[in-house]
Amino acid sequence: MTPIIRPTDDKAFAEKLIRQNMSGYYKQLDMRWDTDLFDRQWGELDSYALVMNASRVGLLCINHDQDAYYIRELQIAPQWQRQGLGTAAICFTADTAQQSGIQLLRLRVFCINPAIALYQRMGFKILKTAGGMHAMERRIL
Repeated sequence: MTPIIRPTDDKAFAEKLIRQNMSGYYKQLDMRWDTDLFDRQWGELDSYALVMNASRVGLLCINHDQDAYYIRELQIAPQWQRQGLGTAAICFTADTAQQSGIQLLRLRVFCINPAIALYQRMGFKILKTAGGMHAMERRIL
């Protein structure tokens, strides 16, 4: 499935989806949600809603520096997972980076997150593991 990917400034939608999707990891890793950190970072990100059938079903938040584009959030509503939306979001990010002349994508993911398999299928390699997180990178061809 191919979602419509459009800019969003709906912070409430983003926070709700992230907290919904990540709560199990936070609990398992004995972490707490930091609303202040989320509020500070929100304004620094380019955020996009993934839309299917006129409903927001996902969130993509990215930013970049001169070296790479960073996927900061890729969240898909549970009932829409495993239907190609994550792949579409990664392709969107790769296209955006390539249009900017940047050839690297980077992200961080909890080591216990099954999305690692998606990232590896999409060409990401684990660069470093620390603090229960993998730092991953993919070169854009």
